Order: sequence, then structure tokens, then C-alpha cells
Amino acid sequence: MIEINKMQISKRISILAAAFLFFAASPSYSQIFRSSEATPQGAVIYSLPQTSIKVTLKVSMKNFSAGPYAAYSDKYLGVSADRTSKKTCTIEEIEITPLVEADPDYSVAVNLGSSKNASASFLALSSQGLIIAPGYFAPENAPSRFPSPVQASFNEAVANLSTQTTQLYKSVTNEDGEVEKIAVPQTQTVTKSLEKKAEETAQLIFLLREKKIDILTGETDANYSGAALGNAVEKMENLEKEYTSLFTGKTTTAVQQASFEVVPKAKNQKQNYVVCRISDSQGLLPADNMSGRPVYLELAVTEGKISGGVSAEETAASKGKVAYRTPLVVVARIVDGQTVLGQTRIPVYQFGKLLYFPLDLALGK
Repeated sequence: MIEINKMQISKRISILAAAFLFFAASPSYSQIFRSSEATPQGAVIYSLPQTSIKVTLKVSMKNFSAGPYAAYSDKYLGVSADRTSKKTCTIEEIEITPLVEADPDYSVAVNLGSSKNASASFLALSSQGLIIAPGYFAPENAPSRFPSPVQASFNEAVANLSTQTTQLYKSVTNEDGEVEKIAVPQTQTVTKSLEKKAEETAQLIFLLREKKIDILTGETDANYSGAALGNAVEKMENLEKEYTSLFTGKTTTAVQQASFEVVPKAKNQKQNYVVCRISDSQGLLPADNMSGRPVYLELAVTEGKISGGVSAEETAASKGKVAYRTPLVVVARIVDGQTVLGQTRIPVYQFGKLLYFPLDLALGK
């Protein structure tokens, strides 16, 4: 939606004032024309209003990374752990906001003629951000950026390498001429197996728990008191948590927020629109990205019926009159699958009726 500041409004009013002076000697008239038709020359142009619906979603993206020792969690810690890493995206908040903007498809050309009383009354009607100079309207085009999910990292609690001693034997002949076998130890560096590292890490976890209990109960040679006691216990708890995550895994959370706009079409038989899509791995996605599940905006008419559009008869009837729209109030729902996430009542101008009043009233005649 185009935002209009005070400078832009002043500029538009200046354009209108100049137009009124230019058309002072011309006869007054008013007619509706479409964007596909040529812009009438020598006229002030304003647009009929339409409603765009802005939907803002806030989602929580959780990335669970399975611990490298998850397969041995039950064996060494006595707790079950999920062995599969996964990502989930959950909608936390939604906000539905109706916005009024100029309808680029339907504009009204008004020549105020030579009336001296036209400016005050007509500007009071049309200075609500819906006056546009020919070719002024341009839809908003703001690309969205989506953050990459945060990946969890694990810190090993034990060394990856160990030494292994192997007994080798060699044959020697003693002084009596007999052959004997003598042991020759050979030491080499080897990589620990995953289970061996899991076993040693579990031993560290239990050792930390024992030391923490000793400190809290005073069963230790070290003297802890006051802040020193709290700091020691906190550091041990942090170490225990870090070591335990090697078995139970880690979950990182990122918050993502984005806004999407939908412009309802009165001609649509079903008023269901894909607002955006949600992917557990990528979060919020544009409506045309098929890699996520759709989030729908459903519009339900509870009173009256959708009028919409402008017929040829209405266009002909608009000559000599000032056209305006009244909105139709509908119930807007945001739906994810079978779940209604929220709903509210909003006015939609393009669904409403097209009404007129005589141009003479606007001209002060």
C-alpha cells in the first residue's frame, strides 16, 4: 500500500487547484473509466477505494539436533532419547489488518467546470488519499527475506584418541639352545569407538553429580561458602547439561515474522486465498512457493451479498454524478489445514455497492 505523507497530500492538492483553474471555462461532467481505457483529458482523476488485507504472522522455528550418543542414552544414562534430527515451524501470533487504497482498475474523471464553489466541498470528499494523478498508482513491491535456521553444535566431553597396548611375542634361543617366546609390548594410538566415548561421557556425568552432592552436603576437603558455593554448583550444572546433550540432543529456536497482503476479487466465486506457505525447514514462504503447506484467508459474507465490479449500465449512469463505494463487512478467517487460527470482521470496499450523488452538490450549485 502506498503511504501518503503531508508533503504528498499538499502536492496532490496543488495539482487539483491547478486543474480547477485550467478547467474554469469548461462544462462540468463526471464519468467512470477503466484502467484499460484512455485517460480523459482535461479532468481531475480520483479512484474508487478498494481494501487490501494485510496478514502478519509470527512463527517459532525449532531445530532439534539429535545427540551423537543418542543410541547409547538408555544403556548408560537410563533415559530414552530421540535419535532423529527434525525441524518444526509453529505459528505463534497472527494479525489481520484491513488497508484502504486506490483501486487501479476503476477511476473517475471529474471536470468541475467553471464553478467557483467547487473546491471546498469536493476536496472534503476526495482528500482521503484516493485522489491520484493519471499514472500515479503503483503497487507495493517489497521483497521478503527469510533467515536461515540456526544449527546446534556439540562439544565433546572426552578425547577422541586413546592409546592401546598390544602384547607381541618373538622367539629367542637361550644358552641351552632352547627356543623361548618373549613378550614384547607394542603401544599405538587408536580412535575411540562412538560407544566408548559415550561410556566415558556417562561416567563424567555421574562423577559431576557425585561431586555436586558432596559440595552441597559439605562432604569435601574444599571450603565453599557464599558466592563461591553458588558459582561452583552452577558451573558443574552447566557441564552436566552440556555432557547430557550429547545423549539427549539440543533444540535451537528462532523467531520469524513476515507480512503478506491479499487483495480480494469480487468476481471470485469462492473467497479463499492462499496468504503464504509454511515449511518446517524454511519457515514462512510466499504463496507461490509450493514447498510449504498453504495458509488460507477465507472471507465469509454474513449479511448482504457481494456486488463488486462496475457494469456498462452503471458506467453510463455515472455521467454527471459523483461515484463512491460503500464497503461490505465480511468475516475474515486465517486457516491452517483444518484449524482456524483467528478471525475478525473487516470492511471490504470492492465487495460493496457503487453509489452516486449529483455533481451539482459537489459543485455547490
